Amino acid sequence: MSTFSALGIRKDFVKGLNELGIKKPTEIQEKAIPYLLQERTDFIGLAQTGTGKTAAFGLPILHQIKPDSNAIQALILSPTRELVQQIKKQLFKFTKYVDKKIFVEGVYGGEKIERQIKNLQRTTHIVVATPGRLIDLIERGEIDLKNIKTLVLDEADEMLSMGFKLEINRILKYTSGERNTWLFSATMPEEIKRIVKNYMNINAKRVEINPESVVNKNITHYYSLTTIAKKTSAIISFLEGRQDERGIIFVRTKAGARKLTNELQEEGFTVGVLEGDMKQIERDKVMRAFKNESLQYLIATDVAARGIDVQNLNFVLHHQLPEQLEYYTHRSGRTARAGNRGISQAFILPNELETIHQIQKKLNIKFIKK
Repeated sequence: MSTFSALGIRKDFVKGLNELGIKKPTEIQEKAIPYLLQERTDFIGLAQTGTGKTAAFGLPILHQIKPDSNAIQALILSPTRELVQQIKKQLFKFTKYVDKKIFVEGVYGGEKIERQIKNLQRTTHIVVATPGRLIDLIERGEIDLKNIKTLVLDEADEMLSMGFKLEINRILKYTSGERNTWLFSATMPEEIKRIVKNYMNINAKRVEINPESVVNKNITHYYSLTTIAKKTSAIISFLEGRQDERGIIFVRTKAGARKLTNELQEEGFTVGVLEGDMKQIERDKVMRAFKNESLQYLIATDVAARGIDVQNLNFVLHHQLPEQLEYYTHRSGRTARAGNRGISQAFILPNELETIHQIQKKLNIKFIKK
């Protein structure tokens, strides 16, 4: 069993990790950290969400920062505002016991740009950003990235599927120089291979985390056969049997998410919705209500749910199975966090049984018919 000290992490960081209850490195951390601490090269990490990527790239970056210099020394790109805030918060917590303060700034849409410009005028060592807002700051000449040593693309496939292709290419061009690029992605679509080819060293180290081992062992997977007409009432009776539990219900489309939300609200459930067309301010309001438990259930589409990290969720429901297999991992991984148990329950039509078998085989899990 390895420890963070054995991987080369400094004592003051280990102290911060211990306080967060992070004691045993995950697989991606074991494979990435020693390499990223030692070598100044490009890096490709293939790993799903929830595998501990933030510490895998965050700790080596914190080790590289020279606190006495005022320059921005690292840039981390991430797809959503929630993920940016989450990464920023984690890096801040990792540095709790460090002598010389390391300053991290988050930039993202949905907040006044003037405020972020003002924050960037203070000493900033690491910037965590969504691609769109970063381009705005670059165009206004309000951010200096000339001295960055490391650029991290986190959830690269997700950034591309959200339409940030042009922005990412522009940022990679704009920051080219002495920097290293570390790319983390759950999948390797053509677009990402192109980025690797155009902007990264041909000898970049690759680490792949076996996706089979990624689905959390503490989740029990169920499926129930139903019809389109009866699906809502099947979900209602599931929820009625679990009055004091909390969970997320995944729906494939924005319209479907809104429709189900209305149906459940009419039945008296306290439920909120997250979907891609919502304004940031509305999203934040729903997330706050869900986190402080004034909403018991959340209905969400796959893209809208990225970056959500809510503790103590008892279950995840699939109103429909996701379009892509890896989304099943993302969805079900919202429950059973921090060693707790959880349930992942899919409501399927008879013609979707084949997909259940595919998921079982590909992700090495067992479904129980309910």
